[in-house]
Amino acid sequence: MNPSETQKWLLLIHQIPPKPNALRVKIWRRLQQVGAVAIKQSVYVMPLSEQSREDLSWTLKEIVEGGGDGSISEARFVEGLSDEQILALFHNARKSDYEKLLQEANALLAEWSSGETDPRDPATRGPAQLAKLQRWLDETAAIDFFQTPERATAELQLKELGNLLSRQPAVGSEVRGGLADLMGKTWVTRGNLFVDRIACGWLIRRFVDKTAAFKFVPDPHYSPKANEIRFDMFDGEYTHEGGRCTFEVMIQGLQIQDHALGPLSEVVHDIDLKDEKFGRSETDGFNALLTGLAAAHPDDDQRMNEGLRLFDNLYAYYQRQKRE
Repeated sequence: MNPSETQKWLLLIHQIPPKPNALRVKIWRRLQQVGAVAIKQSVYVMPLSEQSREDLSWTLKEIVEGGGDGSISEARFVEGLSDEQILALFHNARKSDYEKLLQEANALLAEWSSGETDPRDPATRGPAQLAKLQRWLDETAAIDFFQTPERATAELQLKELGNLLSRQPAVGSEVRGGLADLMGKTWVTRGNLFVDRIACGWLIRRFVDKTAAFKFVPDPHYSPKANEIRFDMFDGEYTHEGGRCTFEVMIQGLQIQDHALGPLSEVVHDIDLKDEKFGRSETDGFNALLTGLAAAHPDDDQRMNEGLRLFDNLYAYYQRQKRE
């Protein structure tokens, strides 16, 4: 769902008797399952849709049958709480879900990539483990109404697990052409930019083509047109490979030699994959800057332009560290 279309909301306002406590817990779990978020005590919001109306109606029915009462309203927020603040509540709720999923996916990816475990061995139960994660992802995506950035990272990690399970080489792992062949291209990636896509955009503008054009699309399965190159997308020419984020893959694929890119890629890796593999002290601060950037600039063109400046500054910091 496009955030620009979310000017109307559904509100569930309810009262539940203090006892039995089991009813309160049951309703809370039900609201979590359908993806509603709380804006006040006993006031929950969902984007206006027929599915949301049905989910909240069933929930209200359970409340009334349990001795409580409530109402469902269509609403627009005029003053006080803004649509952007509500969107942030939905993003934060789903971000937490995806981060838990990524922790398990990253652990499994590390195990399967180590060479010590064969995911196809029946004793490993590789297909069952992957199917469990895929179900988890599908359930979370079903209530991810506003395309939380972490969703695409989780999808790419599960795709990489599938590659390991089938022993198929990752897309884009072949040797790329020289940098001159990449001049004048349009670089395509998913909208709602965050760390990995901004980092790749910075790398392209800094080392490949200073005038490179970017195109942001909503569909992660986008089919490229002539002179277009996809990055950080399903089946993209540059995307996640073997537990590495797209930025790391692109640095290696383009064969760029620069000492400052090493620590920079470690920061991007830890923010994107959330596995705390490198644990650099500046990672949390840079993550906070990027999160603020995303909140301040919903437009992807603005977000990319401002993000390029952030990466310029961090890159300059690592260059100075080496000289000193």
